[in-house]
Amino acid sequence: MRVGIDLGGTKIAAVALDADGVERARHRLPTPRGYDETLAALAAAVAAVDPGGAGGVGVSLPGIVDAAAGRVRAVNLPWLDGRPFSDDVARALGRPVRIANDGNCFALSEAVDGAAAGAGVVFGVILGTGAGGGIVIDGRILPGANAMAGEWGHSPLPWRSEADGPPALCGCGRIGCAETLLCGGGLERLHAWRTGEVVEPPVLVARALAGEPAALATLAQHADALARALAPVLNLLDPDAVVIGGGLSALPGLCDSVRERWGRWTLVPEPRTRLAVARHGGESGMRGAAWLWPA
Repeated sequence: MRVGIDLGGTKIAAVALDADGVERARHRLPTPRGYDETLAALAAAVAAVDPGGAGGVGVSLPGIVDAAAGRVRAVNLPWLDGRPFSDDVARALGRPVRIANDGNCFALSEAVDGAAAGAGVVFGVILGTGAGGGIVIDGRILPGANAMAGEWGHSPLPWRSEADGPPALCGCGRIGCAETLLCGGGLERLHAWRTGEVVEPPVLVARALAGEPAALATLAQHADALARALAPVLNLLDPDAVVIGGGLSALPGLCDSVRERWGRWTLVPEPRTRLAVARHGGESGMRGAAWLWPA
């Protein structure tokens, strides 16, 4: 039995998958606000989905996972920073543990049995409170020498125009990162800049589905920015598939809009790269964590 855990800022979600990827059990509990308490909660989650098990456990979390050093830098979970988290979790569970960034786990999940199943090179995109990503090649995560592979959201937005609005301060401390426009808060700021009206993304989507011109124009500009942000990924990595997850993956017509535009910025006018919305949605983090372990 494979066990995967999605360790987030507000909740811990665990799943047990059989050899065929079929879910056998799941458990969810709030994320504690302390180191020892988090270790105890992870142990409780594993015991709930795989009591008596001894196999490997995978953990997905938001942050940079330095496997070589066995430590993590987790912005949303600051009590983990600099701690020997991997070793401590393994001791708390009494089982071997592998840990990976949530963007990498998302990409792995979709590459194994999700929207990118069968693709050799997969780039996973998460558009939510931030803009994360991950790279999977032939079913294996590409972490990179500094554990930063796939962190495309912290590059400047390519070919920025006045229609994108003024550059904003990113959580990383720099101004103009692509994340600041592509994430949920960026979409809200974009609409406010264009119209002077502050509208949360779900309301904006409802208005767009109702045919409101201002809402449709904002979504079109956001899709244009996303196409520009993905074009350098296609030029550099040339993935077989790009999969979009996170809350903004539900934006109406997003994939079609990006597909219509990204050829303006790539070296080939009509990329053959598959573009799709994630099949497993919000469950890809914990499912990808489970797939960190081979059969």
